[in-house]
Amino acid sequence: MTPERCPCGTGLPYAECCGRLHDGTAAAATAEQLMRSRYSAFAVGDAAYLQDTWDPATRPRGLALDPALRWTGLEVLATTGGGLFDAEGTVTFRAHARAGGEDHVQAERSRFRRVDGRWVYVDGDPA
Repeated sequence: MTPERCPCGTGLPYAECCGRLHDGTAAAATAEQLMRSRYSAFAVGDAAYLQDTWDPATRPRGLALDPALRWTGLEVLATTGGGLFDAEGTVTFRAHARAGGEDHVQAERSRFRRVDGRWVYVDGDPA
């Protein structure tokens, strides 16, 4: 089921925000936009998009998403680089989730780079 509002927190409808990236009709213009779209992919269970936007040098062979984990919110804390004319960038964020009646927070400083003109997720460190 597709959400009405985009899970990434912009307040836009999903189809006008990350949905365009997920279905391939648009590409992320910035590292932050890619990070938000990847969060939304976790929220809607789109493992294929996560694999496709992962740097080939660091991408795992497979990715299993936990269907019991419900993503509940995203906070972008800081960005460096990652703009329209940059080759690399970082995004520091907190992603909130709920599973088994417990709240979980993933805080990360993610690294992104351009590969063949498009942004990809490289890796991240706990923030």
